[in-house]
Amino acid sequence: MASEVRVEEGPFGPEVRPRGAVEQTVLYLHGDPRLVGTPQDALPTARELARATGYAVLCARYRPRFPQSLEDVYAAWEHCRSGGGAVAVAGKRLGGALAAGLLVRLRDEGAAPPSCAVLTSPLLDFTLDAPSLLLNAAADRTVDADSLPVRAAAYTGATPRTTPLLSPLHGNLHGLPPVQLHAAGTEVLLDDSLAFATRAAHSGVAVDLRIYEDASALGMRHVGAMAEFLRMWCPSGLVSQTGIR
Repeated sequence: MASEVRVEEGPFGPEVRPRGAVEQTVLYLHGDPRLVGTPQDALPTARELARATGYAVLCARYRPRFPQSLEDVYAAWEHCRSGGGAVAVAGKRLGGALAAGLLVRLRDEGAAPPSCAVLTSPLLDFTLDAPSLLLNAAADRTVDADSLPVRAAAYTGATPRTTPLLSPLHGNLHGLPPVQLHAAGTEVLLDDSLAFATRAAHSGVAVDLRIYEDASALGMRHVGAMAEFLRMWCPSGLVSQTGIR
């Protein structure tokens, strides 16, 4: 795998590229516990992922409001697929919501999907009704559960909370590409991953669900599991979104 990578500023955000020719791209969508952040926050993970896979990783910018955020992600997706190679999508927390929303949008439009998707601690239901939001509030030191409703309201605006492109857990999950989910058993968003994995599997989607004992274990082990999943479903020589390599 690639041992050296370089970071370039692209039109849709920083791009981490291994040395040499690259066939595959991962569209990576950042997300922090406060539903804010910048693409630069994702660079440490993107560097690890690029080294582990040999793939290019685009850390996309997006506006901090819905639906503008999904429009930005869609534009970044179009940029990635224009390169002619296989493309996967990945996201963390709010980025996970946008990654799943992109899958639903592409499926609804009849467009070619990503090769696969990886969602880490994703926020997939903006109704914020999941029991884990209360049960794990004391154990999860990464997310302030008390402020989450306020931040979610600022992000969603007037969009109904059950809109599938916003809250993919409320959508039809049939026809999605293979999905890997990562979550800590102690995190407040745990139930979003569990429910999505269950519904997606019942809809015939290939699902790989990884639950870690805590956030520390997730942080140490999830990139390796992501890389293995991406190499399985987004290998070299795969039929691209715009042609055949």
